[in-house]
Amino acid sequence: MRQGVSELSAFYASPLGQAARDMTTRKVLQSWGDCQGLEVLGAGYAAPFLGALSDRALRAVAIMPPEQGAEAWPSIRRSRTALAAEDALPLPNARFDRILLVHALEESPDPEALLREMTRVLAPAGRLIAVAAARNGPWAPFESTPFGHGRPFSRRQLAARLRAAGLEPTGWTRALYVPPLPWLAGWAEGFERAGSLLWPPLSGLVLMEAVKQSLALQPRPARAVARRPVRQRAAAGARPQPVGRDPAGA
Repeated sequence: MRQGVSELSAFYASPLGQAARDMTTRKVLQSWGDCQGLEVLGAGYAAPFLGALSDRALRAVAIMPPEQGAEAWPSIRRSRTALAAEDALPLPNARFDRILLVHALEESPDPEALLREMTRVLAPAGRLIAVAAARNGPWAPFESTPFGHGRPFSRRQLAARLRAAGLEPTGWTRALYVPPLPWLAGWAEGFERAGSLLWPPLSGLVLMEAVKQSLALQPRPARAVARRPVRQRAAAGARPQPVGRDPAGA
């Protein structure tokens, strides 16, 4: 059962939720930049992370599943949020240049169907980032945060899910090293710096970027090979002849 939108909203309004948002958004921006002129889709509960991507994007929208509920984003007066089944989005094929999945895979009843639908609406040269709770991280066991619900993922498990849906992973990173304790929220920046250097596997989140397999697996152009003269092997007892010359003189 998915968490409700009110629970998710309350978490991201807290200091610990704001730290989680900031640490994760930084990683997304490092990969995508400011998304100037691009169409961006956030699925699951990605609204807290879309603000940094929407200012210069051509268009940014949020899709939220009915089991979770939806909230207006970025505001009630000009909301760009839709409520839709995660495996049947009311969106055209190959529409979005960037897709961000947050709080989507962990509690999905069918992660592969969800990812296949994301593959459908991803543009041919588009890129997707899946954010998920890390299986061995400190956040997965704590149900007091949204990342402690549903199934966490290891890096290999997340990559396998993406490939099964027609996506090819192209890179991955980690985020959120601060323990999920509210009184440590103010120290999140220090934990992020120290954790990435001293204990990389113990992050709270794993982020993986992927593209469509049809694009990722295109054959590379053949390398030009310098031609060398080919020498024929002379038969026993015969004089070798230059290549291209008929021994009979024809």
